[in-house]
Amino acid sequence: MSKPITKITPNAAVYFDNDPQDELITLNIGPTHPATHGVFQNVVQIDGERIVSGVSTIGYIHRAFEKIAEHRPFYQITPLTDRLNYCSAPINNMGWHMTVEKLLEIEIPKRVQYMRVIVMELARIADHIICNGILGVDTGAFSGFLYVMQEREFIYEIFEEICGARLTTNIGRIGGFERDFNEVAFQKIAEFLKRFPPVLKEFENLFVRNRIFIERTSGVAAVTPEEALSYSWSGPILRATGVDYDVRVVSPYCSYEEFDFDVPVGTTGDVYDRFMVRNEEMWQSLRIIEQALEKIAREPKGVFHADVPAFYLPPKEQVYTNMEALIYHFKIVMGEWETPQSEVYHAVEGANGELGFYMIHDGGRSPYRLHFRRPSFINYQMFAPMSSGMLISDAILNMSSLNVIAGELDA
Repeated sequence: MSKPITKITPNAAVYFDNDPQDELITLNIGPTHPATHGVFQNVVQIDGERIVSGVSTIGYIHRAFEKIAEHRPFYQITPLTDRLNYCSAPINNMGWHMTVEKLLEIEIPKRVQYMRVIVMELARIADHIICNGILGVDTGAFSGFLYVMQEREFIYEIFEEICGARLTTNIGRIGGFERDFNEVAFQKIAEFLKRFPPVLKEFENLFVRNRIFIERTSGVAAVTPEEALSYSWSGPILRATGVDYDVRVVSPYCSYEEFDFDVPVGTTGDVYDRFMVRNEEMWQSLRIIEQALEKIAREPKGVFHADVPAFYLPPKEQVYTNMEALIYHFKIVMGEWETPQSEVYHAVEGANGELGFYMIHDGGRSPYRLHFRRPSFINYQMFAPMSSGMLISDAILNMSSLNVIAGELDA
């Protein structure tokens, strides 16, 4: 069991047995250790197997996305967002598109909003499958990971049917989608709603009441709501502490206010609660997708984009044969349309928490300044101080339950 969180100076020497003759061992966890699940480093001092202090080092895959974005038109920024949290890239894509739409004051048709909801909730499920599956692996249980991984692959098949890509999707467009969902996509979404619940139930049966899993996770890295809020936590790990903050409810977008779903919360904020919150969120995502399909069925068919010709790429067959379409295509891609001078912030509920885009625009072809509020970067700040007093094995589980995605951590 872990000791209560002790906030200490990272390099301070702390001796649990008060014997000044003891020597502390310096240990590198990362940047290439498989237990970190990403390229980031923690230099910790240990007394036996217990962590005394630590320093987190990030930036190993920093790619200067925010600076690059200052020199790219809006559409060429979308592929950058793919490479933040690549486990749920469509949420990043659509969060960025919604930010531009807020800048341009574009009104999105209801059917398009519901289509976006489906894609984002599928991405949320895929992300939680990875996090909870890997958490099981880190406790020594590999089977559960294999059971749910095939369902993530099926979600990727749906993405592939919609946009042609699987991982870094570049899905959607400013104003909606490039094309309508075809019948195969709708059939696969319906099939997923039937096949995933039994698999998720089986996954829960492997872990929820598993004595070994409970003893490895219950009480480990417990965090109070006050501590979580003081570090600006958001997402499942904040809700695990008992704070019911969800961007979809607090600041609804894509008509989330029309959907009936619950916001699961925990009580202790420990690793076990984080696991349970993510599991329940997958059930809630299934509810949301079912409702979205019903709402789409009541909307006029064939609507998949807002009426914004200045930001909707003409069909390729026209670009190859029609000069006017070619000119439109060039002007849209290169950002040659007039845009307002403004300052906007838009946030969506990413798989790891509040994913925000803060843009200052001076009316040029590129943002004057663009900042990504990356939940992994914010959530990870607490790892070193909260690891003080933990066993090394518990610290690894704590890191896994934070679901730190290196691409989102560094940007």
